Amino acid sequence: MASQAATPQEQVLPVSNQQAKEGQPALRFMITYMSEAVRHSLSNRRPWAEMYDRTALSKPLSFSEATLRIRHNISYFRVNYYVVVFLILAVSLLSNPVSLFFLLTLFASWLFLYLLRPSDHPLRLFGRTFSDFETLSLLAATTFFLLFLTSLGSLLVTAFTLSVALVSSHAALRVPEDLFLDDRDPSQPAGFLSILRAAVSSPPPPPPPPRG
Repeated sequence: MASQAATPQEQVLPVSNQQAKEGQPALRFMITYMSEAVRHSLSNRRPWAEMYDRTALSKPLSFSEATLRIRHNISYFRVNYYVVVFLILAVSLLSNPVSLFFLLTLFASWLFLYLLRPSDHPLRLFGRTFSDFETLSLLAATTFFLLFLTSLGSLLVTAFTLSVALVSSHAALRVPEDLFLDDRDPSQPAGFLSILRAAVSSPPPPPPPPRG
């Protein structure tokens, strides 16, 4: 009788352990992919002494020349500029702990309640089961509230505006050289957002199964 009573318990424990670890492969994949992307991007940054060389700074003679400088310098120093944007955003968030808490809460909500949640396990809160559409609507409403009705939205807009102003000013004042054009990889798209497309040169490992 004792062995028969222990059988159901032995069948339940492995199932519960498996359910508790279901989200770990997807989370591990995301952390690995992001760390590899950041490491590869930082390895391609230009020397900071070259970026802030005062002898290469001069006022552009016309708006078209400033535009040409911005396009070339953003392509050449794009990784350095992203570091500058990240530092400005980090300092802004650290100086406002409430906005930092809102941003982390928003990120964690999207990550664990929708992106990493198994598609065959609907969200259950307060004894109620939510469909994927209801979960997405709830997260979208929460995002709208935190971005437009709290200090988080204004802080992000201010930080990005300051970042764009600093990057554009430096790119317009920094005199590009012919070496910049020869040093650029023609297979990589030019522009400030090209780092998002060229962060990892080698193809990433296969992602987890898509949500149903």
